[in-house]
Amino acid sequence: MFDSIYFHISIELLGGFISLLISIKIIGKRQMSQISPFDFISAIVLGELLGNAIYDDNVTLYQIIFASLLWTFLLFITEKITQKFNFSRKLVQSAPTFIIYEGKFDYEQLKKERLDFPEVLALLRNKDVFSIQDVDYCIFESSGNITVIKNTSSNPVLTLPIILEGKIVKDNLKYIKHDKKWLLNKLYDLKITNIQDILYAEWNDSDKIFFQKYND
Repeated sequence: MFDSIYFHISIELLGGFISLLISIKIIGKRQMSQISPFDFISAIVLGELLGNAIYDDNVTLYQIIFASLLWTFLLFITEKITQKFNFSRKLVQSAPTFIIYEGKFDYEQLKKERLDFPEVLALLRNKDVFSIQDVDYCIFESSGNITVIKNTSSNPVLTLPIILEGKIVKDNLKYIKHDKKWLLNKLYDLKITNIQDILYAEWNDSDKIFFQKYND
């Protein structure tokens, strides 16, 4: 019985389970929405470390416990350092950044955070925001979520993006039953002669266009 492979797996799994409980106790708990990319990767590495070790016949129970506790110690030290020294926090997790400021997209921050417009618009829709005109400020948090401060003076209307980074969103134009010629005429009335100058433009159900240039 004690020589059975199932017995050894059970003992090693139990040891790994106990060491994980100790790790959680040492590191502390966070809400899932507060987990940073560093926390997420750390959890995956710890899981892989234990998972691979349990099914490796050459790895003993003591080695599993040592590896998991050493990894926990490294995480604990890293967390203490980032709490004590602000500059080190930037090495481990990014700081929150404004991607919309005073009702305008900050294109440099969008590029820095590697966010594209479809992704940003999807994040805004998850916050029940369908137009940038309804937003004063939008903060991209370290967790990957966004915090939206709405413009309370605006009235919610149906809006669709029709220009993203200088390119026409043809599917949306077709959906609102307009064409490129209509769009060009509208832009001409707004004294816009080159679509590529526009970072973002949206149409609303009043048949009006809101736009932001790259240099705004």
